[in-house]
Amino acid sequence: MRYVPTRVSLLDDMLNTGYHRRKSFSAMRTNIIEKEGSYLFDIELPGFSKEELSVELKNGYLTINAEKNTNTEEKDTEENIIRQERISGRYSRSFYIGDDYNDDDITAKYENGELKVTLKAKTAEEKANKTTIAIA
Repeated sequence: MRYVPTRVSLLDDMLNTGYHRRKSFSAMRTNIIEKEGSYLFDIELPGFSKEELSVELKNGYLTINAEKNTNTEEKDTEENIIRQERISGRYSRSFYIGDDYNDDDITAKYENGELKVTLKAKTAEEKANKTTIAIA
C-alpha cells in the first residue's frame, strides 16, 4: 500500500511539510506566520543590501533571490597588495503559493537584515471566482 499525503493548508504546502521534507537551510532561514488575513514570510538575510535582493512571482512560485559580489583590496604605502578578498554568492528560495495570486497581493520590506514579504490570504470565495476560458 502506497502512502499518499493529504494537504492540510496552504501554509503546510508552502513549508513543504509532511511527505516532501527539505534539507535544513543555514541561509535564508524563514518563518511563515499566518496573521490577520495574510501570510508573513520573515526571512533572515544579514549582510545584504536592499539592492542585492529580489522577490519574484512566476508560475505560482514566490521566489526570493539574494546575490552578493564583493572585492576587498588593501595595499600598503608602496601599492603592494597585502590582502585581497573576493566574496561571491547567490541564494535562492522558492515557495509554491498557487496560481490565485498576482503582484498586487504581495508586498516586501527589507530592514535590519530581515526581508518581510506579506502575502494577502485569499478567501475560498475569491479562489472560487477564478474564471476559466473555454477552448474552441
